[in-house]
Amino acid sequence: MMRALSASQLLDVWERGRAQQSAQRALTLLSAASPQTPLDILAERSIGHRDAALLTLREWTFGSKLASVATCPACSERLEFSFDVTDILVSPDSEPAGVLSLSAADYDLRFRLPNSNDLAALTDPGCGGDADTASHRLLERCLLDAQQGGKQQRVDELPADVIDAIVERIAEADPQADVQLALSCPACEHKWKATFDIVTYFWSEIDAWVQRTLREVHSLASAYGWREADILAMSAWRRRFYLQTVGV
Repeated sequence: MMRALSASQLLDVWERGRAQQSAQRALTLLSAASPQTPLDILAERSIGHRDAALLTLREWTFGSKLASVATCPACSERLEFSFDVTDILVSPDSEPAGVLSLSAADYDLRFRLPNSNDLAALTDPGCGGDADTASHRLLERCLLDAQQGGKQQRVDELPADVIDAIVERIAEADPQADVQLALSCPACEHKWKATFDIVTYFWSEIDAWVQRTLREVHSLASAYGWREADILAMSAWRRRFYLQTVGV
């Protein structure tokens, strides 16, 4: 069962996550919101299942509207746009199957969906920084069995069309893991798709909220001598009232 985070809990998450990579930050957030669920269980859930939970948690924290900016790849025009959580939330209450099977060409394949452990492994120093290497390592981790005519096959022995079939099947089974925003430039009418990463987006919002909130805490603590915990426990409108009273 997931719960909304209080202001103090959000500050604790931010403090722990400052030195973490994206995959660890996602788990830090979900672990704080789901304290009764073991961390290893959260880490083994598919990326789509994780991101659906993060979208729900983001809605509870900052509301359903999301605002963003993008730069047109054709004319460099800067676009500002907004959308709703429900516009990109695919399957918030269902978890995809753990193991998938597929027959492609004359290959029999078994594989699982990528999870947070897989993404965290890709950030290890020995992984390599290019996208092809990361994709290869991710497929190696997720491919459970690949046979051709009863003979075991390695990932680097699979033809490109078989790999494409695996990637397509994963995308079908876990659509929340790859959210693409359809954008159109009002200046040149160029159309393209941009990937939306809820972890990066949510964390940037949390960071901005923390910076603003800590300044407010400093102002009120300096003016009234109140404790941080007492200030954080106030509602936002009540805190604003006191800030206006002291001229902040």
